[in-house]
Amino acid sequence: MATLSPHLRQATPVVVDHARGCEIFDADGRRYLDFTAGIGVTSTGHCHPRVVAAAQEQVGKLVHGQYTTVMHRPLLDLVERLGDVLPEGLDSVFFANSGSEAVESALRLSRQATGRPNVIVFHGGFHGRTVATATMTTSGTRFSAGFSPLMSGVHVAPFPTAFRYGWSEEAATDFCLRELDYLFATVTSPAETAAFVVEPMLGEGGYVPGNTRFFQGLRERADEHGILLVMDEIQTGFGRTGKYFGHQHFDVRPDIITIAKGLASGFPISGMAASAELMAKAWPGSQGGTYGANAVACAAALATMDVIEKEGLVANAAERGHQLLTGVRDRATEAVGDVRGLGLLVGSEFTTADGRPDGARAAAAQQAAAAKGLLLLTCGAYMNTVRMIPPLVVSAAEIEEALSIWSEVLAEV
Repeated sequence: MATLSPHLRQATPVVVDHARGCEIFDADGRRYLDFTAGIGVTSTGHCHPRVVAAAQEQVGKLVHGQYTTVMHRPLLDLVERLGDVLPEGLDSVFFANSGSEAVESALRLSRQATGRPNVIVFHGGFHGRTVATATMTTSGTRFSAGFSPLMSGVHVAPFPTAFRYGWSEEAATDFCLRELDYLFATVTSPAETAAFVVEPMLGEGGYVPGNTRFFQGLRERADEHGILLVMDEIQTGFGRTGKYFGHQHFDVRPDIITIAKGLASGFPISGMAASAELMAKAWPGSQGGTYGANAVACAAALATMDVIEKEGLVANAAERGHQLLTGVRDRATEAVGDVRGLGLLVGSEFTTADGRPDGARAAAAQQAAAAKGLLLLTCGAYMNTVRMIPPLVVSAAEIEEALSIWSEVLAEV
């Protein structure tokens, strides 16, 4: 008899029977409020009727049409539709299946377009689990340990995590930009640096938003040295932060963005977008894949974008995100050292009385919440941040229900 790998450890004991919107029901009919959204994937909630209908209809027409062999209508329509929401100038799209593939595609394009070998990533970032993207990931050693040697040419600069440094955001930003310049002087010459790859808000790294001056500092250095700015929007894209893309909070222009997660409400599809001029610099044959732009996933993505627009989910993410962040801050106890967030991405960092990371208490809080019917996840290098990631369809009443449970949890742990 086959079994799952013992290393695929579940964050909750729930075995799902069915789900709808923000609710999950187990085999015994018990209801759970899902504030994990498949790690930010089910943007329109579980089994949104429009998404389900679009996928069902497409399954009866074409399940798979390999997109370097034949074209299909959902793919062509999705490219056109993305043109309505992508940042200005990013008018060429490549599709894959997972976030890791999207980031590797951006890495490959950056190196081929610039002819330079090195990339700079930022401390606490998560970009994937393949050899290349695990090398680029510094949110935790669990993603890269045990299969060295890793890929060469990746260098790490600090991210303005003000709480960890114990500084103001301004002081942390000054430090990070100075250290980036020092990295240029000591580790990777700008002339050998192809790209900066950065998340608008650290995801697995602890739900830490960046800031305008930091990202504009990256843009200035990118322009000065001919470096490409790659924004990893895999967790922050498609309305989750209260804007369509996370970087739009910071008035910064990327050269490439990577997308995945919330694009298709749970169907696997990812991609990267760049200008047509930049995309043309990819080497022939360097882009492709068997399952990229699967027809059913494309149909689901189109329906997802329809729902986001017609139901005003970007605005809802902003409004409900403010409600959630304010509510979590108001309920924070002495065990919570910091509460931070952007839209429907809210993290509570647990610390000991002397300010050290308290992963044990964060884990206890996450498990206690699950026992009370609220599904949450942890993140951060020490797994001491409990994160809330409800679907974009979450209601004010569901936010209040989650906050009530969270208050009970904090009182217990």
